[in-house]
Amino acid sequence: MESIEALLIENLNHIKKFGISRLGIFGSYSKGQPTETSDIDILISFEPHKKTFDNYIDLKFYLEELLNKRIDLVIEENIKKELRDEILRSVHYVEAA
Repeated sequence: MESIEALLIENLNHIKKFGISRLGIFGSYSKGQPTETSDIDILISFEPHKKTFDNYIDLKFYLEELLNKRIDLVIEENIKKELRDEILRSVHYVEAA
């Protein structure tokens, strides 16, 4: 996860241009258990009035190109109720150094 987190931190200013207020990694990568076929689960929160389809899809494509992996991009407020606690327990938020 270190190299993924380092890439995200290095590109955080550009990522924030998509209207993102917070970004975190969850799932197999945050637990240190990814496989070769694992996607990267990323949890995001948008700044007020920045949650648009264009920002979401452009960010997804940007992250897939940056990380060279398939991305499962989840908006925090849209987490399914039955998965919410597990995701929020395992998420590792990415912050600038």
